[in-house]
Amino acid sequence: MNMEQLQAILTENKLTLLYFSTPACNVCKVLRPKVEELVKDVSPWHFEYINSEESMEIAGQHMVFAAPTILLMAEGREIGRFSRHFGMDELEVPIRRYAEFFTS
Repeated sequence: MNMEQLQAILTENKLTLLYFSTPACNVCKVLRPKVEELVKDVSPWHFEYINSEESMEIAGQHMVFAAPTILLMAEGREIGRFSRHFGMDELEVPIRRYAEFFTS
């Protein structure tokens, strides 16, 4: 993925969850399916996985230096950030709150 592709995704979707990870991150491998399932159940969220090692420019542009890092984006702007140590409950609350806001 490059910056232009990411910009197109952010433009097309009101709410986008960017999941930054690396192939070596074992926590990320367990967490990713849970986050994908949560986002799939909460409209209008869009899930996008970004391999930080392959997309270093995107990771750097968004100041992502740890895995996993999750950015909540609304209309192309960051509205939330979760990095390294967080629980699914901490993530679910803002995801549901912003979904309500953007669908009402």
